[in-house]
Amino acid sequence: MKTSTITTPIYYVNDVPHIGHAYTTVAADVWARWKRLRGERAFFLTGTDEHGDKIAQAAAARGETPQAFADRIVEGFRGLWKKLNISHDDFIRTTESRHERVVQGIFEKMKAKGDIVKGVYEDWYCVPDETFFSTSQLKEGKCPDCGRAVEKLREESYFFRLESYKDRLLAHYRENPEFLQPPHRAAEIVNFVKELKDLSVSRTKVKWGIPVPSDPAHTVYVWFDALINYVSAIGYDPSKDWESQSGDFKEKWSGAVHLVGKEIFRFHTVIWPAMLMSMGLPLPRKVFAHGWWTVEGEKMSKSRGNVVDPAREADEFGVDALRYFLLREVPFGSDGDFSRKGLLGRYNSELANALGNLLNRTLNLLEKNHGGQIPDLAPSEELMGAQALNSWTRAVDEAYDRLAFHEALQKVMDLVDAANRHVNAKEPWKLVKTDPAAAARCLYEVARLLKLAAVALAPVMPTIAVEMWKQLGEAGPIPDAAKLIFDHGDLRFAPGQKIAKGSPLFPRKESNPAKPDL
Repeated sequence: MKTSTITTPIYYVNDVPHIGHAYTTVAADVWARWKRLRGERAFFLTGTDEHGDKIAQAAAARGETPQAFADRIVEGFRGLWKKLNISHDDFIRTTESRHERVVQGIFEKMKAKGDIVKGVYEDWYCVPDETFFSTSQLKEGKCPDCGRAVEKLREESYFFRLESYKDRLLAHYRENPEFLQPPHRAAEIVNFVKELKDLSVSRTKVKWGIPVPSDPAHTVYVWFDALINYVSAIGYDPSKDWESQSGDFKEKWSGAVHLVGKEIFRFHTVIWPAMLMSMGLPLPRKVFAHGWWTVEGEKMSKSRGNVVDPAREADEFGVDALRYFLLREVPFGSDGDFSRKGLLGRYNSELANALGNLLNRTLNLLEKNHGGQIPDLAPSEELMGAQALNSWTRAVDEAYDRLAFHEALQKVMDLVDAANRHVNAKEPWKLVKTDPAAAARCLYEVARLLKLAAVALAPVMPTIAVEMWKQLGEAGPIPDAAKLIFDHGDLRFAPGQKIAKGSPLFPRKESNPAKPDL
């Protein structure tokens, strides 16, 4: 059976997790859950990046060792992923021995190959971004990425011969157009590679890092170290070529997908692929860069006091509603704005009024007029016939696969809206008195669409989907039904299926403009 692997970036532990971290991780979780729902094995990797001068400085400012500081922040990430119902298969830390061994093995392997050579580096360094810049790259003498002050550094360094991979990288982009995603970000990377220079991959002045085995005065550059997590976590052996790697490693690595923020797209589409080429490994299937979130129209920052705590939003709106909002609000790959008005609006209009109310009134009518039983009928063309079902499932399957989460969720909400319009037009509460068969048909067809919506929403809202499932009286697991529906177009109910009406899924929430900071 095929294994689908997806990764988040490993998050830098200089501070507590925020909504941007949650966004990437929820997206990866939804993709992995969809693959599992469709019968594939999915391997989902996340973790933390814990080396570098920025971590050492943050730890010193708090009177802690770098390791103790990292240990404390990591627990915040682990706790948030548990709260947000993240189904990762592994959590890699760059301070783990399994990672350090692989980083050192790769460094020495590339050094022996002649792809890493010693020299002297002199340029402008941004500590917060852990990145060197040339004078021409600076903006008004400051870091072009974060706008903060830079310092001139000159030190002995090992260099990765990145420039020598320029032609192979450009060829890979041409021959694999799916690699750079979304497509509108491709030109930026192509232009960057055309001006490629060798990369400094060691430091002598940064002590909090992985030592270079053959030259312990040097520590491995934090980005070189961090990128290797994607293979160190799944059992890569630097002493072996691709063909000699374990079957488990090759199965997990083949066709991997990386999700990253747009600010680190270059590292993952230029430096990392060149490193993999040097190591003799296949490249990931795609690297997908999502956009940034502003907050109430402003850039999110601690100084503005507007950093969104995902745990607090989950406590107020529910974990599944927050997950839904993050992937529904903007196309994955575009920038978005996190606002309470937007979250409250999606919650009340789409989840409470449209989806929750449709389920509740359908079950009420089944309970009142049909003894709590879904009518024993065969599917018809009234709301969704066989051809329409096949077209809809193909579209949803394809949208999830290419990370177009907003499109998949739009298809579900179109379904819910169609069902609501149908109920409003048919008025089965009245129709039952004049044409009981037509009333039964109406409720049966709407129940079918609710069942279909529950399956399609399961990766995004796993807890809510299971509750919908139970209230509809479904006994078997959702993945079994997904196979029948998506592979065979079978969207039926068991004979005599009884509903199990419960509490409303999404109680309406009132606006609270007086709520303090986000």
